[in-house]
Amino acid sequence: MSTLIQGNEVRALMLGRGPVSTATGTLDEDVTPTLFTVAGGEVLITALWAKVTTAITVANTVTIQANPTTGDTAAIVAGDLGTTDTAAGTVLGWEPDSAAFTRNGPPASAVVSTGTVEIDSNGTNVDGAMTVYCTWVPLTNGATLVAG
Repeated sequence: MSTLIQGNEVRALMLGRGPVSTATGTLDEDVTPTLFTVAGGEVLITALWAKVTTAITVANTVTIQANPTTGDTAAIVAGDLGTTDTAAGTVLGWEPDSAAFTRNGPPASAVVSTGTVEIDSNGTNVDGAMTVYCTWVPLTNGATLVAG
């Protein structure tokens, strides 16, 4: 039996381009690293999720935020990932109605303008690391999203 459409083709039809991924390195309250860079206009992030690569065991608020070149920085998702330890290997999504991280939760979407998507940690002795993934489609002709 032959397969007429491959898995990557189904993903492209459903979710757009990607997935693109960026490793955060150790979460640090003094550093706000860029996860993704958006150029040329608006993109729709069709799915955004993270996989914890080093356990997060210290109480801290982790925020993934859009920081446009013009306009206000706004949280896409935020939540405390360390008060209740988040083990390595945990996949994080968020509830579409609450903007809070959930373990093994569904990925959701967001419109992001030219600028960056960043991760910000705020806590004492922040620890842990994750890889953040997204799929996207351009809303403006020529708009792009790349890692870092």
